[in-house]
Amino acid sequence: MLCYWGAQIREGLGLVQPDKVKHVNCGIRSVCPKTAVQDMSAGRSFVGFVRDGKVSVLRLRSEEDNHDGKLKQLQLKNDRIRLIVCGGDGAVLLSDSGKVLIMDKSTVCRPLKGLDNRQVIQIACGDHHSMALTHDGQVFVWGDNSHGQLGLEKDHPGSPSAQHVKSLSGVPLAQISAGGDHSFGLSLSGVVFGWGKNSAGQLGLGDTTDRHVPTVVKSLNRKKTVSISCGGEHTATLSKGGTVFTFGSGVSGQLGHNSIRDEHHPRVVAELWGSEVSQVTCGRHHTLVSVASSKRIYSFGCGIQGQLENEEMIKKSVSFSVFLPTEYNHEYVIAKLIAGKNHSFALFVKELGKDLEPPKSNPIRGILTLNDRMIDCWLSQSDTCSWKAIKREINTVFSSTASLNGSFLKLSRDDHYQTSEDHCGLDFHLVKTSFAKLSENTSLISEVVKVVQQRLLPSLNPNPTGVEALRVYLLLPELIRRFQEQQRTELTEALASKILQLDPDARAVLETYWSRLPEDWLKNVVDLFNKESAMLIEKIAFEGINWDMPGCLEKIVQILHMVYKVCCNTNRNITKSDFIIHEINYLLLMLHAAEEDLKDCCWGDIGLYVEFIQYHDTTLNNLKSYPHMFNLEAKCRLLENREQLGCFELVVRRTALLEDCFHQLRTTDPSVDLRRYWLSVLYKENVSKRTDVNKKDFFLNVFKELCAPESQLLMYNDSNTMGWFPTKLSVEKEKYFLFGILCGLAFNNTSVVHLPFPLALFKKLLNVKPSLDDLIEFSPVLSKSLQYILDYSDDVEEMDMNFTVTWDKTEVELDPAEPGKMVTNYNRTEFVDKYVDYILNKSVEEAFEEFKRGFFKACNGWMVEMFEPEELRGVLVGNEEYDWDILKQNTSYEGSFYAEHPTVISFWEVFKELTPTEKKAFLLFLTGFEKVPILGMSAVKMRVTPLLKSTQDHLPQALTCHALLGLPVYQNKETLKTKLIEAINHKRGFWEE
Repeated sequence: MLCYWGAQIREGLGLVQPDKVKHVNCGIRSVCPKTAVQDMSAGRSFVGFVRDGKVSVLRLRSEEDNHDGKLKQLQLKNDRIRLIVCGGDGAVLLSDSGKVLIMDKSTVCRPLKGLDNRQVIQIACGDHHSMALTHDGQVFVWGDNSHGQLGLEKDHPGSPSAQHVKSLSGVPLAQISAGGDHSFGLSLSGVVFGWGKNSAGQLGLGDTTDRHVPTVVKSLNRKKTVSISCGGEHTATLSKGGTVFTFGSGVSGQLGHNSIRDEHHPRVVAELWGSEVSQVTCGRHHTLVSVASSKRIYSFGCGIQGQLENEEMIKKSVSFSVFLPTEYNHEYVIAKLIAGKNHSFALFVKELGKDLEPPKSNPIRGILTLNDRMIDCWLSQSDTCSWKAIKREINTVFSSTASLNGSFLKLSRDDHYQTSEDHCGLDFHLVKTSFAKLSENTSLISEVVKVVQQRLLPSLNPNPTGVEALRVYLLLPELIRRFQEQQRTELTEALASKILQLDPDARAVLETYWSRLPEDWLKNVVDLFNKESAMLIEKIAFEGINWDMPGCLEKIVQILHMVYKVCCNTNRNITKSDFIIHEINYLLLMLHAAEEDLKDCCWGDIGLYVEFIQYHDTTLNNLKSYPHMFNLEAKCRLLENREQLGCFELVVRRTALLEDCFHQLRTTDPSVDLRRYWLSVLYKENVSKRTDVNKKDFFLNVFKELCAPESQLLMYNDSNTMGWFPTKLSVEKEKYFLFGILCGLAFNNTSVVHLPFPLALFKKLLNVKPSLDDLIEFSPVLSKSLQYILDYSDDVEEMDMNFTVTWDKTEVELDPAEPGKMVTNYNRTEFVDKYVDYILNKSVEEAFEEFKRGFFKACNGWMVEMFEPEELRGVLVGNEEYDWDILKQNTSYEGSFYAEHPTVISFWEVFKELTPTEKKAFLLFLTGFEKVPILGMSAVKMRVTPLLKSTQDHLPQALTCHALLGLPVYQNKETLKTKLIEAINHKRGFWEE
C-alpha cells in the first residue's frame, strides 16, 4: 500500500484507476496497486516506481506545463531494476546485477560510463549530480561540480561519466546520500562525511564555506549515526536509538527546531526526543520521520502545498503527527518514507506478525566485508566447484581497503561506534581467530597473498580521509605474519613503505592505535618487524651483495623504531629486549673480518673488498640510528672495532701522574680531535716501552687518585662508598673538565675505571632525567624519608615541613618565589620532585656541565647514546658478577698445556682455594682491570701457556692485553700456590722497580 499527500498530482499516480484511490482526511490518499511497489523515489521533475523489476515514471507538472504526464514504463530490455532515485531533471536506476542506468529528462535510459563493470549497491541523486557506491566500498560521482558536490579536486569542472572519489578510498561506507548541491557519506561506524554546497550550513561543519573534498562532521562523531538524508539545503541524520539531528537551512521550519533560523552545527530535534525514530527523510523544504514502535509519521517544514498533511497548509517549524487511518496501524508497517519537492509518500507493507521481523520494501545493501562466517564457508567449499566464486570474493575483499576496514568490527556494546583518533573499533579476538582459520588452508592463503601483494598494498591511500581507513594497517601485520617466509618479507617491506608514506597526522593516529593494542597483538607487531629485519640483516651479512636490501631493511626498522617509541611513551609491557636484533652481530663480525682481510688482500681483489665493506658499512650506518636494536655485545663490538685515525700519546711520569696528565691535556692543540684517536700511555722513565699494560695501569691509578677524598673533587655519602659533585667547588672548575676528558678517554678506549658514581651521572650524560629512585643509591636514608612523605596517609602538614633542602651543609629554598612555603598533601609530590631535582641537577650544575663538556670532547656523542644508562656505567666501571666457573670454562691452553695437564689441574685447585680478594687480585693481574667487563666473565678469554725458559723460582707472568697467563711448570702444587699469590700481590705497573 502507498499513501501520498502534498501538491496536486495525477489521481492514483497512474498505478490504479482514479476510482480505486482511497481518500483519507487532510488530503492523504492511498492506493494498492496489483503489483506491489518495491521501491520509489520523488524528484523535482519525476516520481519513479519499481515493481517486479520494471520501472515506471510519472512526469510532474511544472510552471510551463500545469498537467502531470502519464505513468510511463521504461524500456530497459533485459535489465531487472532494484532501485530508482530521482534527481533534478532525471533519474538513476540500479539493476539487480549492480548495473547503473541513467534516465534523462526525455526518459531515455543509457548505461553509465566509467564504472568498468563494477557492481554498484547504492545510488543517490542531487539536483545536478549523482553518486554510486560499489560493493567493494568505492564511491563514484558524476554531474555538475559547481559547489564541489562531486568531492573531486576544487577546479574539476564536473563529468558526464563516473569519476572515482579517491579521497574516500579505504572508508567503509554504509550509506551515500545527495541533496540539492551537497553530498554525504556515512561509515559503518557512524562517521559522517559531507562535501559540496554549504551556503546554509547544510554540511554541519559550523560555517558556510563550500567543501570540495569529503570532510568529517566531527560534531556527529560517536553519535551512533545509522542513516542520513539530504534535502534541498538541509540535512538530517538518525542515530541508533532514534535521535534525530538536523542542520542547514531552516527558512521553512524544515529543521524542526521551532525556529526558521539556519543551523550550522547538527542539532537534536528536541520535539522528537525519546520517540525512537526509525526513519528520517528530507524533501526539498520539508522533513518526514517515522516511529516504528508507534507506527506514527511526523512532519515539519514547508507545508504550503499540503506536503505536511496540514489542513492549514502553512510552514511548521515543529514536528506534528501525520493522521493515518487506525486500520493502517493494525495491518501495516511503514517500510519507507519518501519526500520530494512538494510531495510526501509512505510505502506500507503487510505486517506478518509480532514475532516476525517487519518486512522492508527494498533494504539498503552494504559493502562486502570479511567475517568469520564467510571464512567458514570458504573452508567448507574450497575443494569444490565453488572455487571460482570463492576466488572472486577473496579478490573483492582483500583488494579493497574499504572492505577490510569494515570487517571485524566490535559490535558488543556498540563499541565500534566509538571509533575515533584513539579508538579503532576492531574486535581483535575475532580477527585473530578468523585469520588463524584462514591460514590453515594453503589454497586460500595463497590466493590472499597474491591479492594483497598485487592489488591491496599498491592501492593504499597515503592521505586517508577519516581514521577508519587506518584499520587496515592493524589488520595486515596480523595477516602477514601467517604467510610463508619469502612472502612475509616482501609484504612486510611493502607495508612498511606504505606506513612511512602516510600523512603525518594519519601516522600519529596509527601510533595511538598501536599504543592501545592488546599486549599479545602489539607483541605480534613487534615480532613481525623484528624477525623480518633480522632475516634481511642475516642475508646482507652472509649472501652476495644486493644493494636493494639495505633500503628494504631501512623501511622495516623505521617501523620497528616507531613502535618502540610508542611503547616507551606509553609504558607498555613490551620490554626493550623485544626490539633487539641479535643478527646485527653477524654484520659487525663480517665487516670486521673484511676490514682485516683487506689489509692482506691482493691488489686485484681490493675493489671487491672495498664494495663489500661499503655494502656492510652502509647497512650498519643506517642501523646506528636505532641503538635499542643492538644487543650489548653488538654495542661493545661497535665501540671496540670502530676506525680511528691513530694514537694520541700521553707521556707522564709515574711519580706525577695526575699533574703531567692534566698539563698535557691543557696544552694539547685544540684542533686535535681526541674522539678520533686511540690513547697510548708512555712513561718518561721508559718512553721506548709501548704496551697496552701502560694504559690499563694508568687508568687504574689515575682514577683512584682522582676519586680519592683527598682530591676534593667529590663529596661522599655517609658510608663513603659513593661520590657526587659538590654544590660548592673546592678546586678549580677546570679540573672537572679534565676529569670529564679522562672519563671520555676511558670510554673511548674501552677501559674499566674506578668511578664511584650513582646511576644518576650516567642518566644525565644521556639526557635522561634522574628520579627519586636514583637518589636511593647515593643516600638510602634520605630517599626513604622522601618516599615516606609521598606515602604518608595522614595530613602531611602535621610534619611541619617547608619547601627547603639542606644539602652539602647548605640550606636552600626550593620555591624562592614563596619562602617558607609549607608542604601539604596537595603539593608533596612537587616538593619531592624539587628536592630530588636540586640534589641531582641544580646544585651540581656548574661542576657537572664542565665534566660533561670534557667527557664529550674525548668521545663521540652518537657512540655514547648507543648505550642505556645502566650499560654506559657498565662499560666504564665494569660489573661485580665474578663467575669463576665461566672463567675456567672459557680458558684455552697452548703449547704443551691441556686441560688435564698436571700443572693445569694444580692451578685450578689452587685457584679454588684463593680467597675472594685474592681471586679479584688475580683478575687484575691477568686483565689489568679490577672488575669484570660489562659483558660478564664470558668476555674474559684466558689463555694459559707454559712460561718458556722458566725455573721453579720464576713467578707466573701475565700479558694483560691478551689475558695470557704464562705459567712455569712447577713440580708441586704448594710451589705453584706460593708463586701465584706472590705474583698477584707483587708490586707491578707504576711501582715496579
